[in-house]
Amino acid sequence: MQKRKVIALEDVKNEISNIIKDLNSTTACFTGHRSQKLPWRFNEDDERCVAMKSTLRFEIEKAIHRGYKTFLCGMALGFDMICAETVIELRTKYKYIKLIGALPYASQSDRWPMQCRIRYRNLLAQLDDVRCIYDEYIGAECMMERNRYMVNNSSLVIALYDGLSGGTKSTIDYASKQGLEVLIIKP
Repeated sequence: MQKRKVIALEDVKNEISNIIKDLNSTTACFTGHRSQKLPWRFNEDDERCVAMKSTLRFEIEKAIHRGYKTFLCGMALGFDMICAETVIELRTKYKYIKLIGALPYASQSDRWPMQCRIRYRNLLAQLDDVRCIYDEYIGAECMMERNRYMVNNSSLVIALYDGLSGGTKSTIDYASKQGLEVLIIKP
């Protein structure tokens, strides 16, 4: 008769914790300003936006070379959508990277201009997975809850941040308190 190995519950919890840490160590997330708060607003042909996109691409590729394989994106207007498009473009070169959308609520884009909704839907169709925090809008808290979810499941935050208060600053502050590396790109 074979002896059965008894595994303590605490050992199982520790093993699960280690697995989660390993997953987080190869996951990065994005935070940044919406189009309305960017110096170029919705004009992504503006030379400042073009320069930012180049820097962003460089930083994402640098993260990939450091071992990051999964990218979490909040899929909001502005920086988030640019990040999603950049990761999707880089997937042609790095076939193993994944892009996961972290939506604050299911109908996030319903009030956006039609052109933005079309862009958003095209991006959603190219995601490897989607996490939706709430079924419906419950107030601004759902955005912060989405941001905390991304930080809690990452070890690197790539941020577009101008130094002013708001959701991006709150996310950066939260990430710093959690001990994450925060890489800031200036708009």
